[in-house]
Amino acid sequence: MFQFTFEEPSDQQSVELVRCSLEARENSHSPYSKLRVGASIRAVGGRIFNGCNIESCSYSPTICAERVAVASAVAAGYTQFEAIAISSDLKDAITPCGVCRQFMREFSKDLPILLVRSDGMVCRTDLTELLPGSFGPDSLDQPHRAV
Repeated sequence: MFQFTFEEPSDQQSVELVRCSLEARENSHSPYSKLRVGASIRAVGGRIFNGCNIESCSYSPTICAERVAVASAVAAGYTQFEAIAISSDLKDAITPCGVCRQFMREFSKDLPILLVRSDGMVCRTDLTELLPGSFGPDSLDQPHRAV
């Protein structure tokens, strides 16, 4: 099981990414769960893209903050990332759901992830730890059995 160990963000890039994720959380549209989530992803080159969870009354179309942030970056032409920070209103940190983990895996096998508590303290992890033995684009390069 994943063990949370929290620390203050130690470098300026982490501080900025944490701050952006906490600010992105404020734009959440979460009238049903009342759980606001924000995510900020830093693309290679330094540009930051923000996302927040957007809920729908029919539930299925609901989209998580992580996917909003990644999709915003991809829509702007960025597909290589340095790190993502994810924050919520929970007392402890929130981890990305399985769908978001797989979605991020499309672009990085070992993306650094900052799990942010509402007080700004972070738990550092990466996609390899949260999605071990993952399936990704490189998996499709393996030999296939003839059908």
